[in-house]
Amino acid sequence: MDSLDSLTGLLVDEAPDAVIICRSDGTIALANRRAHGMFGFPAGDLLGRNVDELVPDEIRKIHPGYRAGYLNSEHPPLRRLPLRGRRPDGSVFPVEVSLAAVAAPDGDTLVTAVLRDDTVHREAQEARALLASIIQSSHDAIVTTDLTGVVLTWNPGAEHLYGRTSAEMLGRPVDPIIPAERRVDEEEVRNLVRMGGRMDRYRTYRLHADGTTLAVSLLVSPLRDLDGTIVGMTTTARDVSDRERAEAQVQAVLDAAPDALLGVDDAGHVVLVNAEAERMFGYPRHDLTQMAVRRLLPDDLPAASAVLRTGGDSTPLDSERLTGAAGVPDWATRTARRRDGSELPVDISCSALDTGNGLIVVAAVRDITDRLAAQVEQESLREEAEQQKLEARFQRTQRLESLGQLAGGVAHDFNNLLAVILNYASFIVEDGRDTAFAKDAEQIARAARRGSDLTHQLLSFARREVIRPRALDVDTVVTEVHQMLQRSLGEHIALTIDTATDLPAVMADPGQLEQVLVNLAVNARDAMPGGGNLTIDTAAVEVDTEHAAGRSGLAAGSYVRIRVSDTGTGMPKDVIDKAFDPFFTTKPNGQGTGLGLATVYGIVTQAGGTVQIYSETGLGTTITVLLPVTDAEVRVPGPAEPAGTFSGQGTTVLVVEDETALREVTERILVRAGYTVLTAANGTEALKISGDRPVDILLTDVVMPGMLGKDIAEAIVAARPETRVLFMSGYAQPVLTTHGTLAADVHLLEKPFTSAELFKALHEQLSR
Repeated sequence: MDSLDSLTGLLVDEAPDAVIICRSDGTIALANRRAHGMFGFPAGDLLGRNVDELVPDEIRKIHPGYRAGYLNSEHPPLRRLPLRGRRPDGSVFPVEVSLAAVAAPDGDTLVTAVLRDDTVHREAQEARALLASIIQSSHDAIVTTDLTGVVLTWNPGAEHLYGRTSAEMLGRPVDPIIPAERRVDEEEVRNLVRMGGRMDRYRTYRLHADGTTLAVSLLVSPLRDLDGTIVGMTTTARDVSDRERAEAQVQAVLDAAPDALLGVDDAGHVVLVNAEAERMFGYPRHDLTQMAVRRLLPDDLPAASAVLRTGGDSTPLDSERLTGAAGVPDWATRTARRRDGSELPVDISCSALDTGNGLIVVAAVRDITDRLAAQVEQESLREEAEQQKLEARFQRTQRLESLGQLAGGVAHDFNNLLAVILNYASFIVEDGRDTAFAKDAEQIARAARRGSDLTHQLLSFARREVIRPRALDVDTVVTEVHQMLQRSLGEHIALTIDTATDLPAVMADPGQLEQVLVNLAVNARDAMPGGGNLTIDTAAVEVDTEHAAGRSGLAAGSYVRIRVSDTGTGMPKDVIDKAFDPFFTTKPNGQGTGLGLATVYGIVTQAGGTVQIYSETGLGTTITVLLPVTDAEVRVPGPAEPAGTFSGQGTTVLVVEDETALREVTERILVRAGYTVLTAANGTEALKISGDRPVDILLTDVVMPGMLGKDIAEAIVAARPETRVLFMSGYAQPVLTTHGTLAADVHLLEKPFTSAELFKALHEQLSR
């Protein structure tokens, strides 16, 4: 009997489950080794403890009541109750408990508890439930069959894909969903699975319950039992019919593209083409696929990873951001090679595309043969247009040059006549003061002066006018003109002056710059017969190379800008194109000479500047003048010498003039002032006279037959260095420098002149 008890105790102690026997008051009478390990107590330490110590804290107070209720009832055996146990460290764990109560020899009731740790079992159940849920909720059709093809499981995804319920298919062969022509393939797959193989996704076809054929992608793997034995196979199917239709649609879109499209994998092989690629390269589609792209594009393409580093967008290779050494683009040469070996110029744009099976470079290849031909034609047309512009500019220059020569000749003779008319009229005014004849003579003199102004305008636009440039403050000139314009423009014109501070100096003739401003202001006034706003503003500007390239005659550098804007009627383009032409005017007959803007153009260009018109019909006109900046210092001129009577007593003047009338009137003016006057009609006479006797000052015309005045002056001064020289001319081109200015040692009296102007010029020259 003792041996039997020992054997029983050994079996209990070695049991795989925890065994605890306690009395009715909860005192533990027996606990095997598994119980001590499960609850974390040293061997034998549970004996004598109360079983209430093995339950969680939150139910410990009510646990005795549960135990008493069980013992006071019929206490039937209880199987696999889910409870929780507590270890001494406070940790709680799930257990399954089976209870049985027996009467002890001493009359007490013993409760035997067999406990099993439920963690592994519960986790396995949860995993199985999760797997079953995944299978049931999957959109893929998941079907398991045995090795003979009998269906073991059929999920809702399979019901939806194949149109057959699980009740229809479970326990039956899978053949109804396999097309007859595919059943041999299915048996081969089944044999592969029997040997432990698996099939990754491959394309095949299945049948729907309504008889339609479905394109599917299949994944096949072995089905094993708990021992690892292969008992069947699991097939996961996905409908790719929509995908195939989408791919067909995408291919249709690609085929409609005007450019040849090539998809190239990282190995450099073509994996995607469109119809235009077939046409461009001359290969059928099946030949292009898997062809090395270098055969088609000798310059190759960048790798997909390289395209991604540049942002992954469509990147033209002619402006490629992938650069080689020294920043030189790697893809400067772009050619494509056809099947027949011929090459054609192309533009290539690349982008990276993630296909799901890896990255590919998609190259859009465009034949630019026609575009290059058009560019050549455009360039030819551009050159032709530029040549026409140059020719038009040359013709304009020639026209101005011809007009200048004409104006010079007219001005010379006309100014001689005006000088005679003006001075004889002056004699009448002086000698017949307060007579009717004097008043008539004043009108003659006034007309002569108007004629003189007209000749000066002719010379200005033809750039034949004598200019005396000096460093100017433009703001000072504008301010002075402002005062004059306020009096002359009229009350219906609102004049606004907006000058910048600290403008750099420009090199110009102050009188001519004033004339530019007056001409522009008068033109603006005439464009606003009903009144309006006239604005003159100045500013310092910098002209860069790019801006200068688009403006004829304008060089890059620093300029002072003068801008005259009005709110008048504006000008159409055809008028703007002719605005600077001499004698062109839109004013009624008798109201304009057509020289106003032509004069502005001549003065500004002679000063090295440019003038430009911007106008819109009905809105107004803005004329912009740019004058180059100079480093010369602006000098304020001293006060003018007060007018007075100049005496010629004791002074000998040699007058050389080929025009008899002018020579005689000049002699008369000088004699009346007390000068000793010698006259000569040409250079030969002048040299003879100066050789016979000394003269204090030579007053000579510039343009004469035989010898020019400049040559006469040089000869006389060479013989008599003390002789002073004063030139007089209505056209002084022969004594001007190449820049149209007077040399420092040349002094000129412009025709027509009055007696006062003549006396002043002689006095200044003799006083030097």
